[in-house]
Amino acid sequence: MANGDEFKDIYDLARRALECQAELGHREIIFEARSKESPLRSQSDMDSPTRPVSDPPASFLEAAPIIPEALCYASLEEHREAICACTGCPLGYTRTKFVYGVGHPQAKIMFIGEAPGRDEDLQGEPFVGRAGKLLDKILAATGFNRQDVYIANILKCRPPDNRDPQPDEMKACLPYLKEQIRLIKPSLICALGRIASHGLLETAVPLGKLRGRWHRFAGTPLLVTYHPAALLRFPEYKRDTWEDMKLLLAEYERLHGDQQQTSD
Repeated sequence: MANGDEFKDIYDLARRALECQAELGHREIIFEARSKESPLRSQSDMDSPTRPVSDPPASFLEAAPIIPEALCYASLEEHREAICACTGCPLGYTRTKFVYGVGHPQAKIMFIGEAPGRDEDLQGEPFVGRAGKLLDKILAATGFNRQDVYIANILKCRPPDNRDPQPDEMKACLPYLKEQIRLIKPSLICALGRIASHGLLETAVPLGKLRGRWHRFAGTPLLVTYHPAALLRFPEYKRDTWEDMKLLLAEYERLHGDQQQTSD
């Protein structure tokens, strides 16, 4: 039988897990007693019986998801190290590599996509496949490169078979993205694609109607444009994307043109 200290340790661990889940926005938190023959499974696992998942641990404490506390961190590196083992949703058990983000730690412009794809999952860096190469060309056309801006996704883990992110997955990951934004303090955000735009703005308005005007996310002005992957499928969207980039660049120049001239 467990002694008083062991019960206190169990209580403290459970309390911290509950607090973390509450901070991440979970409205209901339910514990179920399960035997070793009936291991803990998420609803996503039960809905997708053919999806490969890691065998869950037998005990409750081992099976509890790793959800780092929603704290304020001193740097992007400290934040990345704190959350890179997250298993707060089922994607944490199927990813190859955690995809945090890349770019200047004090970038003035931050680009946000929806989720890592196959290449990103293998390399641990966002936008490194064909769509990423096209994004590099778009940045070069505006006079920037990956070292000047910051690039991230709403999700840090790849959804199986590159399916669309689920609302609960984005909700679980959004606190991490908001902490990145707090640390970077970008002047402007550019949302890449329909899913990223809908997830950040909490809207179902068609992307075409969201383009061409400024929105806000986490207190920062946000502009919407097409995802580079969409441009690969529909090259006719490239002209519209260039118009969006000109709008982004004009606002950047308005905010930072004097600083850039001073540095030159």
